[in-house]
Amino acid sequence: MHLRPSALLLALGTLTPVAARAQDGDTVTARQLAPGVEYRQITDRRGPWTMYLVRVDLRQGDVELRAGRAHAQLKGRERTSTIVQRESSTGVQVLAAVNADFFDLKTGENENNQVLAGEWWKGLKVTDSPYDTWDNTHAQFAVGANHRVGMDRYLLDARAWAHGKMTPVITVNSNPSGKPEGTALYTSRYGETTPADSTRPTIEAPLVIAGQRGDTTLYVRRGPLSTMSATRIPTSGAVLSAYGAGLRQSEVKAMADGDTVKLLLATLPHLPGAAAPSLVIGGWPRILRNGIDITADAPSVEGTLSRNAEMRHPRTAVGFSRDSTTLYLFAVDGRSENSGGMTLTELAAMMRTLGAWDALNFDGGGSTTMVIDGAVMNKPSDPTGEREVGNALMVVVKR
Repeated sequence: MHLRPSALLLALGTLTPVAARAQDGDTVTARQLAPGVEYRQITDRRGPWTMYLVRVDLRQGDVELRAGRAHAQLKGRERTSTIVQRESSTGVQVLAAVNADFFDLKTGENENNQVLAGEWWKGLKVTDSPYDTWDNTHAQFAVGANHRVGMDRYLLDARAWAHGKMTPVITVNSNPSGKPEGTALYTSRYGETTPADSTRPTIEAPLVIAGQRGDTTLYVRRGPLSTMSATRIPTSGAVLSAYGAGLRQSEVKAMADGDTVKLLLATLPHLPGAAAPSLVIGGWPRILRNGIDITADAPSVEGTLSRNAEMRHPRTAVGFSRDSTTLYLFAVDGRSENSGGMTLTELAAMMRTLGAWDALNFDGGGSTTMVIDGAVMNKPSDPTGEREVGNALMVVVKR
C-alpha cells in the first residue's frame, strides 16, 4: 500500500511558525540554519514516518553545495558526521549534510562519477556496481561551474590530444578491467601508483600539469614511457595508461618526452550553460523527472532491485524545484515502530509534495544519515548506530 502525504505536508510551503501541530498528532518543527537555508523535522503517523528536510534557496550567494569523501581519499569508509567534522576542522561551516552515493562495502569506493570542487576523482562511462547485469549508467546529481544544478545519467566525456591526434579516455582513476583495450587517466587521487595489470599489454605515460581552464587541462609529457603497469603517479600530474596492443597503445607511445598533451574532462550530456561540473555525485535511481514519478521505469532503465525499490526502507534523497532555484535534502527513518521507511514510489510522492521537480534516491537503509550543525538528527537503523559510508553531500557557508 502506498500512502499519500498528509494535509500537514501540503502546508509545508507556507509554514511559518517554529512548530506546528495537526489535529491528528502530526508535527513539524522548523528552524533557520542560515539565510535561505531551513531545516524541518516532520512526523506523519499515517506512515508512520519521521522525516528530515533541508530546503536551500540556491539564489542565496552565501551558501554552496560541497561533496566530501571518506578520509578525503578515493577509497575508504567514514561516518557522515565524521566527514562533516573533518570539513569543519578546516574552518568551513557545514550547515547540513546527508550520506550520498552507493559504495563498495569492502573498499568504500563509490560506484558512480565523482567530481569534488571541480576535480575529477572518478570518471566512468559505465557505473561500477556489482548489482548491474548489463553495462549500465546510474543517475547522478551535478552542479555546474555556473552553480546551476542538474540531474541525468551522466557519462564521462574524456579525450586527450597530442600532435593533433585525439585519444578517447574511457575512465579516470578506475581500471577499465572489463575492456581488453582502452585508455585510462590516473591522478594522484588514485594513489602512489597506477594499478598493477598483468592481463594485457600496457603502455603508461607520466604527465605533469602545465595549466587548466574550465574542462581542459594542459599537461607536459615528462619521463620515460613504461611498458609495465604500476607506474608511479606524479604528485602534480597524472599517468595516461593505454591497455591492449591496438591503436590506443600506439597513440600513447607517440607522446614523447616534452610533448604537450591537452585533456578534456566533461560530462555527457553537458551541464546547462557550464563548460565543466564543479560537483557530480551519484545515486540510484532517479525517482522524479520533470515532476513525473518514474520509479516504475527504474528496473528496466537503471536496473533497480525489487527488494530495494518495492520494500520500505530508510531513505535519503536529493531534489530541486522546477526553476532549479530550490534544493531539497531529505531523509526518512525506517525499520522501527515510529517510522516504517518508504518504498521508492512513496519517496517520489513525498519529494514531489515537498516541492521537488526532479529527484534522485541516494543510498539508504543503515546508511541514511542527516547531520545538522554537526549533530546527527535522524535515527540510523543499524544496531551499531551511524554507518560508515563513502561520501556525503553538504551545504556549507561560503568563505
